[in-house]
Amino acid sequence: MKALQFDRFGSPDVIVLRDVPQPEPGPGQIRIAVRACGLTPADWHVVDGLLADHLPPLPRGLGLEVAGTVDALGEGVTGVRIGDRVFGPATFDGQTAGAAEYALMPAWARIPEGVTAEQAAALPMAAETAWRALDDLGVQPGELLLVHGAGTTVGEAAVRFALHRGIRVIATAGPTRAAALEEIGAQVTAYGEGMAERVSALTPGPVDRALDTAPTGGRIDRADRPSPAGGSLPTLIELTGDPDRVLTVSDFAAAAELGVRITTEIRYDQMNEFARLAGEGILVVPVARTYTLDQIQEAAKLSRSRRPGGKLMLVL
Repeated sequence: MKALQFDRFGSPDVIVLRDVPQPEPGPGQIRIAVRACGLTPADWHVVDGLLADHLPPLPRGLGLEVAGTVDALGEGVTGVRIGDRVFGPATFDGQTAGAAEYALMPAWARIPEGVTAEQAAALPMAAETAWRALDDLGVQPGELLLVHGAGTTVGEAAVRFALHRGIRVIATAGPTRAAALEEIGAQVTAYGEGMAERVSALTPGPVDRALDTAPTGGRIDRADRPSPAGGSLPTLIELTGDPDRVLTVSDFAAAAELGVRITTEIRYDQMNEFARLAGEGILVVPVARTYTLDQIQEAAKLSRSRRPGGKLMLVL
């Protein structure tokens, strides 16, 4: 099969497309014929060697979330059949991962009717992170939640989940996603200087909790402007009055310094719920552009710009 691999750590320039053996599913795994593979910032961390001490030796693949058709079942797998359309996380502890013609999956759910493979492959990481963040933050129905960086895929998923749970939402976002966020029921304002005043003007009462989904340091679509230490976390603390009422999914260094919550334990126990909500149109992660495997360098350049405008997808 064809797959993207890298033999050394570094920038995306080390990634190559080559012919490799198909992976075989182990116990509890399935193999799919990949139709779409979502790209995330985590892919570039893997290529850069962030998890080098926790994974087998090189070569390695990339691509952490996929959708496609079940091709083979590992020992002990039940409830799914060859030919089923599924989506979920791809394994990445072998020589290939999701960016390949065939990929292994440790968890999955069926793709709902009316949802394309590209739309389904955009869901797993954004949905899992957003769902977990809301749970770990402890936000309750009727409370007012500020989602900072709601124009990101995780941020928009968090807004959608929160509104579905009966939580009131103020979202900070740039012009690209502002109208879409308002359309689903969030109050939207711009991030950057004066954000605290703009948020306060939208609500007569306090902000109960705040979720930071912005890229590390609070830099959103402004690569040419340096962020202050801690990004926007001090502003979120000011608005909630308590660092324990603020959670970040990205700025862990500043969180440790400021006493803000973090969440890191990935869990895919809600995949069927994500599928249900996607089928009902409640959960949507916008797909900005699609690429073929041999266009990985072009896709990586846009992804790393932090201005992709939505999910970037490899299609097969």
